[in-house]
Amino acid sequence: MVTEVVDISCDMGEAFGQWQLGSTSDEKLMKLISSANIAAGFHAGDPNHMDASIRLALEAKVRIGVHPGYRDLQGFGRRKIVGTIEENINDIVYQIGALREFARLYDAEIQHVKAHGALYMELAANEEMSKSFVQLMRKIAPEAFIYCMGASATYRAAVELGQPVIREFYADREYDKSGVIVLTRRGANYEPGKLAERVVRACLEGKVRATDGHDIDISFESICVHSDTPSSVELLQAIRAALGAKGIRIAAPS
Repeated sequence: MVTEVVDISCDMGEAFGQWQLGSTSDEKLMKLISSANIAAGFHAGDPNHMDASIRLALEAKVRIGVHPGYRDLQGFGRRKIVGTIEENINDIVYQIGALREFARLYDAEIQHVKAHGALYMELAANEEMSKSFVQLMRKIAPEAFIYCMGASATYRAAVELGQPVIREFYADREYDKSGVIVLTRRGANYEPGKLAERVVRACLEGKVRATDGHDIDISFESICVHSDTPSSVELLQAIRAALGAKGIRIAAPS
């Protein structure tokens, strides 16, 4: 696997009212990516932040994605909310609709939907819920990409049911031996140069070092960096420079 063109996405608009996640501004991050995952109100985001995020994306010529999460503002969507599959899918519908209407104000389209945090991980592991999610997308957004891990029930359901799908590589998360991301951040090394080297290796060799010390195969079309990762701006700058040095172009999916 040698990647010649790759998307870079970042979780954006993850604020609420007067509260702002981290100290990095979305305006700086938006200039370094090709696709934005915009929070839609449940784990973060509100009408004013959604509107502002869409305007920033359009100014930077960045494609717009919906970033739905569990209804968990206090826990930032990183805690699993126990509910029925129907309840969870309806929450996703609600969030897609909210962000899509703000996009329509500017004659913009939704490029993709990417679940957030604990919802992302639950979909990855839950075959029935992933099929329900993809069936939903076939009805309300059949041309939109689903962003997910390659090693996930979500990816398998999207391929089976014919929904456009983009596999992600996480620049700022570790992987276990099965190819699933490890969410813990304790003791994580966020040195931009080292992480950029890891991204380039994944693009050129299709390999990443797992937490058990062995290399695993990895296939993807998009690189994700989280806006609340320490030095996220510096990390994105390092990744872009490293990819450019190898002749790898950055562009949104097409």
